[in-house]
Amino acid sequence: MIVIGLSDVHGDAAIIEKMGIVLKQADLVVLAGDITHFGHAAQARRVVDAVRRFSGCVLAVPGNCDHPDVNAWLDSEGINLHPEARMVENLGFAGLGGSLYTPFNTPFEYSEADAEDFLSRASEGLHENFPFVMVSHQPPADTSCDRLRDGRHVGSNALRKFIHEKQPLVCFTGHIHESPGTDTIGDSVIVNPGRPGHGRYAYAQISGRNVSVEVRSVSEAQSRNAV
Repeated sequence: MIVIGLSDVHGDAAIIEKMGIVLKQADLVVLAGDITHFGHAAQARRVVDAVRRFSGCVLAVPGNCDHPDVNAWLDSEGINLHPEARMVENLGFAGLGGSLYTPFNTPFEYSEADAEDFLSRASEGLHENFPFVMVSHQPPADTSCDRLRDGRHVGSNALRKFIHEKQPLVCFTGHIHESPGTDTIGDSVIVNPGRPGHGRYAYAQISGRNVSVEVRSVSEAQSRNAV
């Protein structure tokens, strides 16, 4: 299975159009939050519909910049992973939307205790015998994916503990725009592609319990296609 991960689209449906060559490769596209830019369900629909033009299978979590009706709309579409789990073929997907409290009073923020509760609820839908993928807007603590420009780590300890204990194959994340890249917690790969407006996306190829993950650029995909 090829899974393409995008985060922090912030309502820019036009950038999705430019990524068509990438999204057509995907068996599944995951949207790891901040689908809108402090927007509502109509803006989320535009982004998701843009993705669906190229890939028929989409799962998502809302981000801290998405208003509550975005979460409700994702529920109504049957694509919301916050805070629950779904099976796609023989692979589980669990989600955590929103973020820890920020200095900016964004629409969807919560405490570490809340994060722990959300993760517990999501894990109830996972099957022990099947590998799974985590989709979380908030990155886990103390990785290369949660570091601000000043070097501070602002990820979630609750999520880090969950990943350490449950060992998802990969955790697609975002939220911290300036920290694109990959890291690991145990055998789990953590990937933050940064904003797609910067031309980057997460690419994962999953076969059983084997996974390869990297951050790629749209320009590289276009060059490969032109050859």
